[in-house]
Amino acid sequence: MNWETLDWEILDRLRETFLSDAKSAGPYWHTITDLECYNLTYGERIGWKWDAVLAELQLRGWTPPAGATAAGGEPCRSILDWGCGSGVAGRRVLDFFGPATFTALRVHDHSELAMDFAEHHGRKQYPQLDVSRADLRFLRGSDPIGVLVLSHVLNELDEIARAELAELCARAQTILWVEPGTHEVSRALGGWREKLRATGLQAVAPCPHNAACGVLAAGNERHWCHFFASPPASLYADSDWVKFGQRAGIDLRSLPYSFLAMDRNVGPSLDDARPGADKPRPYEEPQLSRILGEPRHYKGYAKVFACDAGGVTELMLQKRDAPELFKALKQGTAPTLHRWTHANGRINPL
Repeated sequence: MNWETLDWEILDRLRETFLSDAKSAGPYWHTITDLECYNLTYGERIGWKWDAVLAELQLRGWTPPAGATAAGGEPCRSILDWGCGSGVAGRRVLDFFGPATFTALRVHDHSELAMDFAEHHGRKQYPQLDVSRADLRFLRGSDPIGVLVLSHVLNELDEIARAELAELCARAQTILWVEPGTHEVSRALGGWREKLRATGLQAVAPCPHNAACGVLAAGNERHWCHFFASPPASLYADSDWVKFGQRAGIDLRSLPYSFLAMDRNVGPSLDDARPGADKPRPYEEPQLSRILGEPRHYKGYAKVFACDAGGVTELMLQKRDAPELFKALKQGTAPTLHRWTHANGRINPL
């Protein structure tokens, strides 16, 4: 599939489905061509969100833990892409950490067509890897899951699917989960974070701490944990993408997302970056703070909504206190995590 063979009428139908409640009634893929058109366009945009998440995990010094052992006695280094759709999420994870890092890719979806597509492209792209559908025995089994990959599934879960997903999460050594950056979905994802902490999973990102989610505290109902990915710089000069954005009614610059990365901290990471079970990981350092959403800029100061171990708070950064940081925030080049203290709503850079 390429831009010359793309079926724009299929994309129009998919867009209409995504914006309606029809998707909750069952699979919305009618043909393999549906998935091919989606994978080239909407799926690629989701891939850019995954790129942003994985890049942040790398900056935090995180890689998937080796994990518990499966029935055969070997470390569990499999990926389960649950609700896989075209399989873009699982492939992004494999590409980022390297297929040699893992022993298998399992895909699952309520659509047979989606599983066909994801399995085919997984085998084609990673011929050296064991790629297959997750069968019923595996899904209802008890063996640990190395990395559970979830992408844009929350608003499609019924009660039965939520229960099935909860059981899979309880078996997972690591969970990487990306969702739209809407208020409703992001806060729902925060609710899952709290439930999963009770199963022994620890927050890796976006949280700068493993305490209770401050966004869900009383009084913060209007806030939500969301971020913005950057599409490739060449996108705006690409006439095919410009046409797609115009036809779909999408602002190509806007890629809001929410995400969750959790692991059980069960051992050294696969790249041996964390020798010693008691050594803190880089993302567990004290005095870390995370900006939620986007800063608001005024003359001489900026306001941010920030999350740290003490909760979430609206803070002010005076330009004169940290001119370089102020400039980076204004230009959108500031890092995702910050080290600072604050008192009376004012940031004191370290």
